[in-house]
Amino acid sequence: MSAHDIPVDVAVHLFLAPHAQTLKLLVRVPLPALRDLDIRERAPGVADLPALTRQLPDGATLWITGFLELQEDSRVLPLPKISAVQLSLPSDRSFLTYEKALAHTLGPTLPADTNAPWTQLYADFVLEYPIRSANSKFAINPRLRTLAARVVTTLRYLPPNSPERAFEFEGNPGLITLDPSWTQAARRFVGLGFRHILDGIDHLLFLVCLVLPLRRVKPLIGVVTAFTAAHSITLIAAAFDATPNALWFPPMIETLIAVSIVYMGLENIATPPLRNHRWLFAFAFGLIHGFGFSFALKERMQFAGDHLLASLLAFNLGVELGQLAVLAVLLPGLALLFRCVVAERMGIIIISALVVHTAWHWMLERFTVLRKYDIEWTPGVLALVLRAAFIMVLISGVVWYRRKTMASKSPESSEPAGRPSAQ
Repeated sequence: MSAHDIPVDVAVHLFLAPHAQTLKLLVRVPLPALRDLDIRERAPGVADLPALTRQLPDGATLWITGFLELQEDSRVLPLPKISAVQLSLPSDRSFLTYEKALAHTLGPTLPADTNAPWTQLYADFVLEYPIRSANSKFAINPRLRTLAARVVTTLRYLPPNSPERAFEFEGNPGLITLDPSWTQAARRFVGLGFRHILDGIDHLLFLVCLVLPLRRVKPLIGVVTAFTAAHSITLIAAAFDATPNALWFPPMIETLIAVSIVYMGLENIATPPLRNHRWLFAFAFGLIHGFGFSFALKERMQFAGDHLLASLLAFNLGVELGQLAVLAVLLPGLALLFRCVVAERMGIIIISALVVHTAWHWMLERFTVLRKYDIEWTPGVLALVLRAAFIMVLISGVVWYRRKTMASKSPESSEPAGRPSAQ
């Protein structure tokens, strides 16, 4: 690989620690991520360490400092001073703690006669930002995605007189408030929830199938409320680790989400007149979709700070706002479609058939992934399955009862048994 090639995977390690009027940022990146260096070797396959070390400040300026934005109380800090640089071997473990990483980077450089290929070396930096106070509110926007095709960053923040906070993210996560207030956390998670529902095509297709036959406000409110209540329950349960923590659980939920779309689409095609029971299926399938929402939320909870509940509720609010935005566009669009383009019944069948076709392929693909896992039937898993089965049996019973009730109230059933039929 030449110095100009783009690495495939790069792991970046950051330590951020405020000290009086200085904010120290320790950075470790693989040396190949600093492209455009003049790679020199003192022997074939052996790096010229002194020559590479002299280029590290320029590499940091070109690839690191310009892509890191630090803020103090919402004020963007100036570019940092590069106070120390260091090359490290793959065997070095100093970046396990802040104190060891700082001592290592400020310490003596590797001996010039060290035999190491340049592709296996790390580049370490100490960056210093001038600040007003170590007790300020800090934020960072680590735009380091340019270092490789895939960049995973581990960030550890050491606030004064408080426990260390750890973050891990891929690519450019945007501005991260390192010690957010509850209002800052809530704003972030409302946006996350809103974007998640708009980006989640499977959730959107389920919502389409759910409301497709509904035209009156009362049943629509009942269905949406049931779906919201159900996914809120499982979302909160998952956030507090009341769900199986097994590798097979996410693919199982993704498979069941596809099943829910297929079922609602087929019901639209097969049984259009019976709509009063739809809120029950909206609730049952909403429990499953809530787990799906929780998978997206789980990796984001690291940005909540000390405000887990506020962030959880804010994310749920964002999901609801996203659903309302979709319905605000979807319902008038369907009304216009059925009035001007195609008859309502035929339109429902066509749209549902297209959705079922898509979800059916998702279901088969996801089930193929699920089959690769060995499900361990622990007591917790069995309890979850039994609860789900009880809910489905209860819903099935209610639906059966309502069908029987509606059938008994139909004109045919109310006709006297001995009345002769008209010839």
